[in-house]
Amino acid sequence: MRRLWLLFAQTVTICLGILFIVATLRPDWLDSGTKTPAPAPSPTAPEVAASLPQASYAAAVAQATPSVVNIYTSKHVNVPLIPTPADPELERLFREIPGFSRRKESTSLGSGVIVRSDGYILTNYHVVEAADAIQVALSDGREGRAELVGADPESDLAVLKVNLPGLHSIAFNGEHPVRIGDVVLAIGNPFGVGQTTTMGIVSGLGRNRLGINIYENFIQTDAAINPGNSGGALIDTSGRLVGINTAIYSETGGSLGIGFAIPAQAAHTIMEQIIQTGTVTRGWLGIEPQDITPDLARAFKLQQDDGVIVASVQRNGPAWRGGLRVGDIVLKIGEEPVVDSIGFLNQIAPLAPGQAVSLTIAREGKTRDIKVEIGTRPRIRRP
Repeated sequence: MRRLWLLFAQTVTICLGILFIVATLRPDWLDSGTKTPAPAPSPTAPEVAASLPQASYAAAVAQATPSVVNIYTSKHVNVPLIPTPADPELERLFREIPGFSRRKESTSLGSGVIVRSDGYILTNYHVVEAADAIQVALSDGREGRAELVGADPESDLAVLKVNLPGLHSIAFNGEHPVRIGDVVLAIGNPFGVGQTTTMGIVSGLGRNRLGINIYENFIQTDAAINPGNSGGALIDTSGRLVGINTAIYSETGGSLGIGFAIPAQAAHTIMEQIIQTGTVTRGWLGIEPQDITPDLARAFKLQQDDGVIVASVQRNGPAWRGGLRVGDIVLKIGEEPVVDSIGFLNQIAPLAPGQAVSLTIAREGKTRDIKVEIGTRPRIRRP
């Protein structure tokens, strides 16, 4: 029995020794044949970025870019030969006196948008104001001379016509309303560096009282708009026109993130009038409206701040003939309430000359209705 136990112990010891030698020198002999796959290496940051969906507006830009043109204007101005005081009237006087001034060519630049394939271009009035010659350059390198079809200084819009074949007109946003927070792209020719696209969002709608135009209803955006962008396109992410870039708020001359564009639908309405008649016709009453301040409300013992007070009335104008007088407070136009002077002008402007409207007014504490026939707003006389 003892001999058998010694034999067993020796056998176990030899087996363990062989197992130790094999495990040390040839561990692969001990694998079962089913290997556990090694973990895949972690992807690098560039590989992760490449696998994510990319937000690109290349398709929208490619659709709208052929419709945006660069505009170059030139005009001749009289420049005084001697230094003049910082007084506009004295400077003008020296420019007009023979022998005290010389004629000099002045150039400027801006942008425009092809709105019809037959050559009509929409831009800002201040881009082409008083220009002797207007040249447009297309995105494909072609250039041509443009003629001024008509302009509307009160909204700062102008329509040009260029005779070039194969023009690509832009699509308007139509029934797609602009909302605060929408991504928009501004395309133009800032500082003359060439066609450039910037991105931002719609920061506000219906901006007015900026002192830029008489009729103001701007889209505010933080898409960079710089000198030379005026008249260019503000588009949505589908490449549709939502506005005409017009102005910026800036203390340095460059973009500070506050830009303004004329809504595309308003621009389209004005453009059609200019193309059809060469001018824009707006309704007019011949009064100077003034907002009702808290002090005026107390003075007139009003219970509300809405409405406008008539500060002046043009004698024999439409309002005068209808019986409106200084001190009257206009509360309604037809059934539409009047909120303030800016809104009042925008309510009167679309009305057709010759159309009779009812005004609800307050006079001496009593409310009454009067009938007024809309007149035609006189054109602005510019120096």
